[in-house]
Amino acid sequence: MTEDTLNALRSDINEIDSELLILLAKRRRISYSVLEYKIANKKPIRDERREQALLEKLISYGKSLGLDAYYINNVFQTILEDSVLNQQALLQKSLNPDAVGDTHRVAYLGGPGSYSQLACHKYFSRRPGKLVENGCQSFEQITEQVEKGQADYGLLPIENTSSGSINEVFDLLQHAQVSIVGEVTHTVEHCLLATPDTQLKDVQKIFAHPQPFAQCSKFVQGLGDVLHETCDSTSSALQSALNTPHSAAIGSAQAGKDVGLEVIKTGLANQAENHSRFIVVARKALHVSTQIPTKTSLIMATKQQVGSLADALMVFKQHNINMVKLESRPVPGNPWEEVFYVDLVANTAESHVQKALEELKDHTQYVRILGCYQSESMQAVEVV
Repeated sequence: MTEDTLNALRSDINEIDSELLILLAKRRRISYSVLEYKIANKKPIRDERREQALLEKLISYGKSLGLDAYYINNVFQTILEDSVLNQQALLQKSLNPDAVGDTHRVAYLGGPGSYSQLACHKYFSRRPGKLVENGCQSFEQITEQVEKGQADYGLLPIENTSSGSINEVFDLLQHAQVSIVGEVTHTVEHCLLATPDTQLKDVQKIFAHPQPFAQCSKFVQGLGDVLHETCDSTSSALQSALNTPHSAAIGSAQAGKDVGLEVIKTGLANQAENHSRFIVVARKALHVSTQIPTKTSLIMATKQQVGSLADALMVFKQHNINMVKLESRPVPGNPWEEVFYVDLVANTAESHVQKALEELKDHTQYVRILGCYQSESMQAVEVV
């Protein structure tokens, strides 16, 4: 094969890829028309039975074309997820026209290259409008900007599959005057980043935010006498590595590339599957349609008596409400007293949820709803 033949083949592939993009854009436009029907007829945005039937049909047809089932399933699961999440976001905008504007001022931790920035871009990619970013140096600064109206939204990391809950954010939610209005999960791929021509054996100091250090603790401990220095964000860690000889930073490959750092080691996390969940907060709560999967987060303090927590949790079972998270945190200034952070698969607009929350007051000292919001945790349908 000559180079001219190779270039001609690549040109054909490029043309096919462009045609695929045109078809994907057309598919998305049609899905918006489907959304109009679902809204008018109060149909759930997601139809898992249709998804399963569609995937089975596509896999069968794909096999006749020489394509394997795993490949087809992965491609179309991504397409279906995009369709559902975009429809949900558009429905939410139609329900909250005054709260969801054409400009999104977002405060998050760090600056360019931080994982918070990547999560921000992922969340707002489904929400058309101008994105105005404001990097902050602390979680408290993020909520303060939202409270003062300097930002429309704040993005806060709440938990990680490797290092667990981010306690500082849980404690902040106890008193911050904000409402949770959304969530987004971002896949974290930690790399060791350094200036060009730096090798792992040359590294004498590593910079990182405390969370990446915790999530990559086994790798870091294996380096022996290498110094560790914590930074207020991943973006500041990258800058420190850029300006400090014989040093490196932990961050994403793309973040390193953006500032001129190269990857010298990949796969640093303690767990191969490493994901961070972020919450989106705003000054005012949003109305959430009962047609979409919804979560409700709350804080409660139980009475100081035997079985009080069990009694409170039993309320959710009696009303068939699924609890997906329970986290206890100390009350600042009150030694040995704790509050409980709870995530429910529930919509406060539904009558049985309202009854449950009313009954919950009988078993607690106080209950505060942190937010009712669209769930972006989509479980893929299983295809046999």
